[in-house]
Amino acid sequence: MTMTASRPTGHPGYSETLPRRPESVATARRLVRTALAAWGMEELAGDGALVVSELVTNAVQHARSEAIRLVVSRPGPATVRIGVVDKSKAPPRPRRKGSEGVSGRGLVLVTALSDDWGTDPLPWGKRVWSELRRKDGR
Repeated sequence: MTMTASRPTGHPGYSETLPRRPESVATARRLVRTALAAWGMEELAGDGALVVSELVTNAVQHARSEAIRLVVSRPGPATVRIGVVDKSKAPPRPRRKGSEGVSGRGLVLVTALSDDWGTDPLPWGKRVWSELRRKDGR
């Protein structure tokens, strides 16, 4: 795990490069829980763990590189941003309503749990991110 210098909020960011394997989902959950505990934002840990599980699972299934990058940052006092970077330029596509099947519904869960989420195209891939906010705004 890498900690980066303090941001404008005064809080460091956390990041880790993970192998593109299913076992990395558990490591990603631990990193998110660690960051949230360090920031005193434990109330977001459950949603954060579910969101990062879905984002990392998507990257493991669809990315074309050997590794993915997880970044957990705090862009505001009440906000945490979880981002997963991979080398696939294909944006994530939520399943249409009524689609049958066991898999492919992770982005529906990300949408439901996140205050905001999106994809940033990069020259060599993309960053898929989710923001979670404290309900009390502090």
